[in-house]
Amino acid sequence: MHQLLLLRHAKSSWDTAGVPDRERTLTPRGRRAAAAIRRAMRDLGLAPDVILVSSAKRTMETLNALEPWDETPLIEPLDELYLANKTRLLTTLRGVVETVRTVLLIGHNPGLHDLAIALADPRASAEKLVHGVRESYPTGALTEFAITGPWARLDAEGGRLLRFLTPRMLDTTE
Repeated sequence: MHQLLLLRHAKSSWDTAGVPDRERTLTPRGRRAAAAIRRAMRDLGLAPDVILVSSAKRTMETLNALEPWDETPLIEPLDELYLANKTRLLTTLRGVVETVRTVLLIGHNPGLHDLAIALADPRASAEKLVHGVRESYPTGALTEFAITGPWARLDAEGGRLLRFLTPRMLDTTE
């Protein structure tokens, strides 16, 4: 069994004129939210073996806010994850080496939201969690999936949705 964690980058700023989208940074609210997600991940024992992360500044800053790790994961910044759609994200995950137990993918909407919706097997997942993910996937949202098959065959409804957390649920005083 594998574990897949999907994390949308924390809240970023649109306030700096002339800054390309890829270079947008986290807001103070985003940094607080990322710290809350870090605490929740530690409390829940969510520790990735591999982290696949978009090379955008806001996703890299979100990753940095999750550190340090008890056991250092392999971190792979990937340009192709920047604003990647569901198909691109799924293709990337299918390329994960089978011996990797837990993957954390840090990316962007709408692709990440679409992927979370597609992966959630409604027969194996709690209806409340599936409904929550379908409704919204805000900045800083984290989903945890149990994946029973091999990474190479990961497909729609291929995961049991175990957890859906947002910064608001963790009371980050937004």
